[in-house]
Amino acid sequence: MRKLVLTLSVFITFRAYAQEALKYQTPAQSIMELAMAAPSPSVTFSSKGDRMLIMDRTGFPTIEELSQPEYRLAGLRINPANFGPSRASYVTGIRIKDVNNLKEQAVTGLPANARIANVTWSPLRKSIAFTVTTNNSITLWKADATTGVAKQMSARRLNDTFDGAFRWIDEDRILVLSVPSTISAAPEKPLAPEGPTVQQTSGKAAPAATFQDMLKNPYDEKLFDYYFQSEPVIISVAGETVIGKPGIYENISPSPDNQYLLVKQLSRPYSYLVGAGRFPTETSIWNLKGENIKLLSKNPLDEVRPKGFDATSNYPRSYAWRNDAPATVFWVQALDGGDPKKEVPFRDVVNTLEAPFTGTPAELVKTVDRFSHVNWGNQQLALVSEGNSSKQTMKVSRIDPSHPEQKPVTVIDRSENDRYNDPGEPVMVKNQYDRSVLYISPANELLMTAPGASPEGDRPFLSTFSLKNGKQTIVWRSKAPYYEQVTQVIDPAKLTFVVARESATTPINYYLEGGKKKTGTALTAFPHPQPQLQGVQKQLLKYKRKDGVDLTAMLYLPKGYDPAKDGRLPVLMWAYPREYKSASDAAQVRGSAYKFPRVTYGSPIFWVTRGFAVMDATEMPIVGEGDKEPNDTFVDQLVMNAEAAVDKITGMGIGDKNRIAVGGHSYGAFMTANLLSHTNLFKAGIARSGAYNRTLTPFGFQNEQRTYWQVPDVYYKMSPFSYADKIKTPILLIHGEADNNSGTFPIQSERLYNAIKGNGGTARLVFLPQESHGYAAKESILHMLWEMDNWLIKYVKQ
Repeated sequence: MRKLVLTLSVFITFRAYAQEALKYQTPAQSIMELAMAAPSPSVTFSSKGDRMLIMDRTGFPTIEELSQPEYRLAGLRINPANFGPSRASYVTGIRIKDVNNLKEQAVTGLPANARIANVTWSPLRKSIAFTVTTNNSITLWKADATTGVAKQMSARRLNDTFDGAFRWIDEDRILVLSVPSTISAAPEKPLAPEGPTVQQTSGKAAPAATFQDMLKNPYDEKLFDYYFQSEPVIISVAGETVIGKPGIYENISPSPDNQYLLVKQLSRPYSYLVGAGRFPTETSIWNLKGENIKLLSKNPLDEVRPKGFDATSNYPRSYAWRNDAPATVFWVQALDGGDPKKEVPFRDVVNTLEAPFTGTPAELVKTVDRFSHVNWGNQQLALVSEGNSSKQTMKVSRIDPSHPEQKPVTVIDRSENDRYNDPGEPVMVKNQYDRSVLYISPANELLMTAPGASPEGDRPFLSTFSLKNGKQTIVWRSKAPYYEQVTQVIDPAKLTFVVARESATTPINYYLEGGKKKTGTALTAFPHPQPQLQGVQKQLLKYKRKDGVDLTAMLYLPKGYDPAKDGRLPVLMWAYPREYKSASDAAQVRGSAYKFPRVTYGSPIFWVTRGFAVMDATEMPIVGEGDKEPNDTFVDQLVMNAEAAVDKITGMGIGDKNRIAVGGHSYGAFMTANLLSHTNLFKAGIARSGAYNRTLTPFGFQNEQRTYWQVPDVYYKMSPFSYADKIKTPILLIHGEADNNSGTFPIQSERLYNAIKGNGGTARLVFLPQESHGYAAKESILHMLWEMDNWLIKYVKQ
């Protein structure tokens, strides 16, 4: 016994010495001011573009707010006190502005300190509906679009755990998923378990990603049953009508003609391996009385799927209404068993069934690759999108829904990473059912909005697109020194639209363009949210790595900096690797030097105020052409990218080669640890919320589809944990204790830190309480910035 006590005493003493009792800290004033700047308002437009909503947003919640009760169930995180999401952002105020006369009306009648979410226009745009969240409830509210006066629609508590608590049926009626009026007390956690938790496999392969927040035991199952149950109710000025029994409704959506409801319910048995999206489902069609008139499918637990990013369920999936028809449901069925490795002429088929749903489902179209989505137009036109993740290709085809026997006509066929030849997305308009459909001109042309990537950087454009020959004609394009993009087409026939305009020195504001005036009318005048950045220099860098692949980075320099007078600067290089199947795609220029440098909490731009040259979005492409896989040479290409970036910034006479740091978040953190394992280019590294041991993600990660057992050497070489004994450059590891991202378990940072420590390296490990993969609380963010700043000043700047 005495020997045991002595051993424990030594361990406890060591732990106390190894750990640091630290309260939340705040960074330097220049960083603090940028981080705490109020968020700019968000803006949305009505479908006609005649009114706009200007919504003030909440800043960072406090750590106390983030520490409220939370359940993590079946891949979802909820607040058990109010039956809603536990990590939501809110609107604090709404203004309604008339685009034509620029008159503005504030929404009034709200409770003090209202937390507003789910803001949605009514079909005729006479009002808006939204939810108001309190500590113990989520309720439905409605505001008149003319007067701005708001009122609560019902005392019922809504259930927003599936993030879809209400839907407009028509101008008067709203369908809600409410907390059942007869709900009992929540299940209590037993003092002792009733027995062990058991899972079993019977020889059939069931590869699965490393999902987090899964159900773990029978008590979790009871909690899921309790908190995700809801009761469908129709609310109108005439009263409230319950139309269904309490159940676990993942989604209920009205048909375009408002005569039917498409209902998706979940049921047992649940899984401890996959989330709620793959639990057993029953999909039905109801009438508005809540009567089940057609069972469409009853899918079992979808736990076992083939391997691969293009793998999918072998059961009917993606049920939805056709937007261009009064009441026609469509869905997708795999023709390859969901297995992308099978050699088949077609992967998927899209089927339809129209009201009264008594006939035989009709085949609409088959896709060669995996179905992605469909944009409905009218009875003669729809666009069907499909893709191949392994080859990084995508295709869009034109079909005639009235003549499904006709062969689809391909209108777009390209690499998904070929941004230079991206024609954009079609402009959608609302039809007689208030559903989004393709705008089709009398000349049989579409309107397209595109990011407009080019060798000069992104220059978004609006174009016409001929459905006859695929010819695209640009009718408007962003011009220097601005970065502009179309956010809303008000009148596609007259080419009247709204653009969001920004520059390297002016924040985003909205302007009315086109029509008779042909000049921009300012709709907003938001001030500079972070005046501390005025004068900061920004430029797009272009350079090559030694194998000839073109690279870019966005460079930020301190206000007034002159290399001839001020000499070389310390450098912070921030990056995120991406995989490509084509060197030409990887070499394309991304981003724009004319975008406004709004600094968000995770940005590296803070350190331009601390005398650093900041290379943001430093490109780290990993290319594998043809039959080659990008990750087979991951480390070699990563080193080439870093060497080229270092050579560029030092060759300009700006960067000091002895004072360069590298950092990144998530896969960027993984990159950082790898660079410190295999190069001596950097004086310090910062790795936030990363994964460092790929054997802990054995069934694939990022864009790697092969398993550990297929390519163990790739998994070993790509893991910086394998080379922890080589990491002698100081590395700061930061991780959210409640990380919910697939693969980036907090243990990843803990194990790398222990490995570096055990091998005599220099590292610091910081766990942020209550934080997920992205960080939210004010205290956490300020402390993160304090840690990063201290690290950079100590190991790089000085």
